[in-house]
Amino acid sequence: MISKNRAAFIVSLQKKKHRDENGLYVIEGDKMVKDYLMAGMPVVAVYAKREWIASNRSVIPEALSEVVPVTYDEIRRISALTTPHNAIALVRTDNSSPGFDTITAGYSLALETVQDPGNLGTIIRSAAWFGIPYIICTRDTVDCYNPKVVQASMGGLLSVKVLYEGLESFLGRAREAGISVFGTYTGGSGLSGFHPPENGIILLGNESRGISGALDGYVSVRLSIPRARGQDNGIDSLNVAMAATIMMYEFSGKRW
Repeated sequence: MISKNRAAFIVSLQKKKHRDENGLYVIEGDKMVKDYLMAGMPVVAVYAKREWIASNRSVIPEALSEVVPVTYDEIRRISALTTPHNAIALVRTDNSSPGFDTITAGYSLALETVQDPGNLGTIIRSAAWFGIPYIICTRDTVDCYNPKVVQASMGGLLSVKVLYEGLESFLGRAREAGISVFGTYTGGSGLSGFHPPENGIILLGNESRGISGALDGYVSVRLSIPRARGQDNGIDSLNVAMAATIMMYEFSGKRW
């Protein structure tokens, strides 16, 4: 049985704080909890049905002392999901920060004020799929440990590190280093004949406003994702997560 204090703590992370002062956040789902354990992530506690614990005993480290059998009703009370799974875990965030040269050695993604949790989670999932290990976000972008982001990322946080910092400073440093910044615009050049260099930063803006004037000056190359010929159906842009996925496919695909 989970204690009342622990249950209240998990609910507070799910609904308000997302991560506490010690860097703890919540993950949910039978597969996600198992994947985190198998990957050696810093899981500090598991709350799961007895059947799940028994069937996954081989991946639970002996050093993990807080493995608590709970009923489905207990999981439902602390879950952020409409239909909860059989396992929930507390994980400690990795606060290490790779150096600038590491982040910019290949392709990385930069996001300005992306505010929808589902969008950020989908972008993280796509970045993991296409092998893009770093996403740099403005500080007003939604928290990557928001439960909705974690769920939408489908384990993408296992291989993608999300960093929050001032993008003007980061992109300014990239410009000084001769690293190209590729911005997405409705009026940019088409992707069909584009051949990306070995490294660079793909920049995407806010869901409704796009790339702001504050960052526009750091963009080296303006690119657009063309719509089908003859289509004029009132849709003036793609969802930012879809646009990011297409851009990552184009950049990574042309590298293969």
